[in-house]
Amino acid sequence: MCQLLGMNCNVPTDIVFSFEGFHRRGGLTDQHADGWGIAFFEEDGWRVFLDPEPSATSQVARFVREYPIKSRNVIAHIRKATQGKVSLANTHPFRRELWGREWIFAHNGNLDGMPDCTGLRFQPIGNSDSEHAFCWLLDQIARTFPVAPSAEELYPYLKEWAAQLAAKGTFNFLLGWHDTLFAHCSTQLWYIVRQAPFTVAHLADADLAVDFAEVTTPDDRVAVIATQPLTDNELWTQFESGQLLAFRAGSLLRICW
Repeated sequence: MCQLLGMNCNVPTDIVFSFEGFHRRGGLTDQHADGWGIAFFEEDGWRVFLDPEPSATSQVARFVREYPIKSRNVIAHIRKATQGKVSLANTHPFRRELWGREWIFAHNGNLDGMPDCTGLRFQPIGNSDSEHAFCWLLDQIARTFPVAPSAEELYPYLKEWAAQLAAKGTFNFLLGWHDTLFAHCSTQLWYIVRQAPFTVAHLADADLAVDFAEVTTPDDRVAVIATQPLTDNELWTQFESGQLLAFRAGSLLRICW
């Protein structure tokens, strides 16, 4: 299946270190070679890069690695196709507008029977189960709330809808909305919150380490979410099956506790 990577911070931060290991899983250290994408939240919009080529050899991935974009919310995805052909239209993350803001979605898993999007406000462009699930989720949100809800108001509804889709198969996903990052685990997802005192981190997919104490301030806080831990010398926390977590400013929101 696919691999997910999310980052949520209290100050604009680049994802170069994590992405250096993550992109290698797209055809080098792992078999997820059916396209990749990454979205950065900046100001009030998202900067999105998509490529149906393997991330390990993608020139677009090379550009992202060499251009340290700083963001408070990031979602990345490398694809192992299960439904839908390898194409730009089926490449995650997907984006849609609702209430004047863009929503970003990436999915890891496989659903037995795609949600029916006939007549819905949001329509898929490709033919993947992931994009159908995203359109269905957004339609539920738009039908339930007449105006944009807070993350705290949305949380219990999103948890229930995620459970409905997870009943159809495997439904690990990241959903980004403005400065908030929702992460749902069906089978496999991990996270770590880096904050002072910072230490040295070493990548699991490359012989590369960074001393975060040298590149951060004592006030920085960064949450990283991934399908599999990206480092081999840090303590990551595994999600429980069925768990939905929400991050803002690099911290877990209290609605998750």
